[in-house]
Amino acid sequence: MQIRPVREIELPELLELIRAKAEFDGCPESLVATIDSLRHALFSAQPMAHALTAEIDGRLIGMATYYTIFSTFISKPGLWLDDLFVYPEFRSHGVGDAFIRHLSKIAKASGCGRIDWHVSNLNERGKTFYLRMGATISEQLRLVRLTEERIHVLAESEA
Repeated sequence: MQIRPVREIELPELLELIRAKAEFDGCPESLVATIDSLRHALFSAQPMAHALTAEIDGRLIGMATYYTIFSTFISKPGLWLDDLFVYPEFRSHGVGDAFIRHLSKIAKASGCGRIDWHVSNLNERGKTFYLRMGATISEQLRLVRLTEERIHVLAESEA
């Protein structure tokens, strides 16, 4: 197995992994990404995000997407692990472990103070895995989100 950055030619396979992740999360209707939008996000002059893939025998079997964040509390950059997904038949074979270790190397080389991500309260297997890797899970924080539609409304309104 090899963990490496996704190649532009592999965007259709990456999109299939993202589709499988959306189905796993129970929200396939949320997926609006396209090959073109992924190309822009990952391969433009100033990429907004990065994607790692796990490959076995020429097949992409998993992915991890991430981007840089900043913490004012520690005054250091960090990585936000946006999605981590491995096809079910390849789970419990060290793929997730390899992704977290690879991301840790990237974070260390970049001077990051932490790696953050979400895990569903329903994902007991994921929570157990992350705790085993030495992560902590905060039960005190809640996801807050403004949708694109609401962003546009607020951007056009007067204070």
